[in-house]
Amino acid sequence: METLEFIIYPDGRVQEKVTGIVGASCAEVTAAIEAQLGLVLSHEPTSEFFTVMAQESGVVNTQTTFSDW
Repeated sequence: METLEFIIYPDGRVQEKVTGIVGASCAEVTAAIEAQLGLVLSHEPTSEFFTVMAQESGVVNTQTTFSDW
């Protein structure tokens, strides 16, 4: 499940936490929101950011060897 959590501090700072989105695509999800909020002071990627989605390849590598009998 994808979730966005926002904590708004009394001094106006906003902390945003994204969970459930694998890889760097979380930046695409939050870009419009961050543009409306203002200056982004820092980014702290979670372990989900560094997770690589497994992709199946349609390429099959075969190797045939012949021996000298």
